Amino acid sequence: MAAQPAGSRGRFWAIAYTLLFLLTGTNVPTPLYRGFQEKFGFSPLMVTLIFAVYVAALVPSLLIFGPLSDAIGRRKVLVPAVVVAALGSLAFALATNVTWLFGARLLQGLAVGAASGALTAALNEAEPTGNRRRAALVSTVASVGGLGTGPLLAGVLAQYAPAPYELPFLVEITLLVPAFLAMALLPTTLPTVKWRPRRPSIPPSVRGVFGTSGTASFLAFTVVGLFLALVPAYVTKLSGSHNLALAGGAVTLMLACSCLAQLAAYGGKARTLQITGLALLAVGLVLLAVAGGISSLALLLVATVIGGAGQGMAFLGSITEVNRTAPPGRHADVISSFYVVVYLGVGVPVIGVGFLARVISLLEAVQWFSAVVAVLCLIDLIALSRRAGTS
Repeated sequence: MAAQPAGSRGRFWAIAYTLLFLLTGTNVPTPLYRGFQEKFGFSPLMVTLIFAVYVAALVPSLLIFGPLSDAIGRRKVLVPAVVVAALGSLAFALATNVTWLFGARLLQGLAVGAASGALTAALNEAEPTGNRRRAALVSTVASVGGLGTGPLLAGVLAQYAPAPYELPFLVEITLLVPAFLAMALLPTTLPTVKWRPRRPSIPPSVRGVFGTSGTASFLAFTVVGLFLALVPAYVTKLSGSHNLALAGGAVTLMLACSCLAQLAAYGGKARTLQITGLALLAVGLVLLAVAGGISSLALLLVATVIGGAGQGMAFLGSITEVNRTAPPGRHADVISSFYVVVYLGVGVPVIGVGFLARVISLLEAVQWFSAVVAVLCLIDLIALSRRAGTS
């Protein structure tokens, strides 16, 4: 891609706004799934399958549209992506059966897949001083902040406002209007590379970093997927309360701690952030499993805080490292491949928890899942430590 014009502060924050509220919309349904289950009569397994449809649409979209934005410019990809995201929210608001939910998640997956790599690359290009580390921080905080804002927004509106299964999605559509206008005003860029759909492809110079950093982010977002899909029901069982704001608030607390940890850790060494984050994630997951075993809501909250901080540090360190090493001409392509790993972490492992919950209880399924992911965190931590020792 041709050299980008100097970024502007307004454009930089407009892109961050778009990333924040695009991802907000994808998680507005989180505290509402229990109500959708009662309305439309489906099981917890169906919730995880709805997540799977989202990822099934998102991954090919990343692989197609990440390289496309390198070839034809960010605007031509991002404007349609925002429109498709709004259509996904509208489908949720109009839903009359589970088929509508699958269709809505399909549209949201297409939108986020198309926009993720392009928005991250656009943030780097628009950063006024060319500071990639700062752009990575804003990208991760906006991404994780959006994931946390959605459940809180929906939980509060659904609990305390009218039309609980329509209003949250209409508010999300309204928030996307400024994003649409901002993306429509992005500058035109001249294509300098030929587009073709690609399988995930990583330049040889980046593969070692991508392997360990991609694994760290996969595990970090496996925990996010668990919280988004099943922890609201987990909270309901432990607390005995059906308050939707409380159910959504647990997810928001986890992701708010992620954002705060990223802000506090900004400027630290990327590999150190990943190692520390993975260690905290493992501790948080062990505490989450123990909280279910002793039915302690207080311990669950402690686990949420620690796990959230670990998730944020692991993700920030990972994307900073990949951002730093990605070749300029393939930046959006490499970042899109990175997000394939991230979103597979969100959507795929939690399906196993859904199937396991059909055989044993939900609490036991979450406990087993937490124990396995904690062990994997420690394995990747060791791999990162060895890379640090040999680099």
